Amino acid sequence: MQQFSFFRSTFRNQTKFVLLIVALVLLSGCTTVSNPDPLEPINRPIQSFNNVADRFLIRPLAQAYKTVTPDPVEQGVVRFFRNLSELTNASNQLLQGKPVLALNDLGRFLVNSTIGIGGFLDPASELGLEPHSEDFGQTLGVWGVPQGPYIVFPFRGPATLRNIVGGFSDQWTLLPLNIDHVPTRNSLFAFQIVSLRAQAPMRWPDGIDRYALLRDGFLMRQQMLQEDQGNPFAPMIPPMQGVVPTRPSGDE
Repeated sequence: MQQFSFFRSTFRNQTKFVLLIVALVLLSGCTTVSNPDPLEPINRPIQSFNNVADRFLIRPLAQAYKTVTPDPVEQGVVRFFRNLSELTNASNQLLQGKPVLALNDLGRFLVNSTIGIGGFLDPASELGLEPHSEDFGQTLGVWGVPQGPYIVFPFRGPATLRNIVGGFSDQWTLLPLNIDHVPTRNSLFAFQIVSLRAQAPMRWPDGIDRYALLRDGFLMRQQMLQEDQGNPFAPMIPPMQGVVPTRPSGDE
């Protein structure tokens, strides 16, 4: 009997969590433009849990990774994981009625997977094939589906209901999820988490409302991605005084 990977079992558990969230939203009222976060009383404790998990587990791993990994290799790993999502980008460009951009993203995948050594290099950009970031959540937005409430998942972090629903479709084109060898698939997923965390701030200034900052930054970025504005790979949290990618000092 084929084993289920950690990621797939987690995805299944998140499905139950989403159904619970939907029920809570129906009871607490619909999401509005003025209140995109009706689940804040639930989200904040989960964010606090994530902060603890980040401080004692994920961030130390990310710091160790940054310490032992040369910058060119670290950036190559970032490009490698971005390349794995190019088929998802291309398919959603097509579903959004943008065939030229779909061909662009498919071309990026072909060029970077071959000449770019599996995506560690990015010769596609030098050839004029610009990078994008698309998913089925954005496609649903283009189709007029509202984003729904802001949700914070344990370990997974921020999302909207539309993101989660869209993720069920994107799993068919995300290459890591289609690897049959379970240890390899799970190891790749864990490595991607560490790589992503290494790109985020390592220290936060005292007195900042981290929950509100992450929420507002995430929702703003989602809107910009849907409207194809700005750099799709810009940091979710804009640079600010006191937020630096170095070893933290004190509690968060």
